[in-house]
Amino acid sequence: MTQDRVLVTGFAPYGGRGRNPSAEIAAALDGRKIGGMAVIGRQLPVSLEGIGSALGALIEEVAPRVVISLGLWPGAPLIRIERVALNLADFEIADNAGRLASDEPILGNGATALYATLPIRKIERRLLEAGIPARISNSAGTFLCNACLYTLLTATAASQRPAMAGFIHVPYLPEQVALMLQEMKTEARMELHQRGDLASMELTVSTRAIALALEASIAELGR
Repeated sequence: MTQDRVLVTGFAPYGGRGRNPSAEIAAALDGRKIGGMAVIGRQLPVSLEGIGSALGALIEEVAPRVVISLGLWPGAPLIRIERVALNLADFEIADNAGRLASDEPILGNGATALYATLPIRKIERRLLEAGIPARISNSAGTFLCNACLYTLLTATAASQRPAMAGFIHVPYLPEQVALMLQEMKTEARMELHQRGDLASMELTVSTRAIALALEASIAELGR
């Protein structure tokens, strides 16, 4: 009998950054067993055109019971558990394929918004009880993270075996913030007290947060 599986995805580095904690968390969880299920961790391309085919192929390959996609929210001081995705792509920077979407629908005939099917309140409670800062977020932005969540919810709903699915944003790694501080000192671009994007979280903590989110979600499957 094939073991039930859960899927965790993260994004490749983008925007000139050399690392993306979301991909590192997915890699760290790959191969683990959580709640009796095997975790499959994979990296997605930072491309509006590439997300749909990549997610579709993964869902078909893995046939997951739960999918949690991850992304970086620069400046976030905590874990952001996303509630909703908008059918909108409106980028402030180009994706890694050079695409700079402006006021575009993700799916031409799609719903205006789609709601995550993860037990977001239970995930939030589980993380806070574990001493990990977390909150429910009502906006996943309008860049690739939002597009990923919208595409994911569309794909899982259409699957022969619909999966519980959602998106979680994670903060910078401390090493990323340290590098930014070095660059700021070297270039003398801005006084440190003016910067609002210096929050970070250790990789071990953010990885534990996603493991707990998976546990909370898997526990809901049997109810």
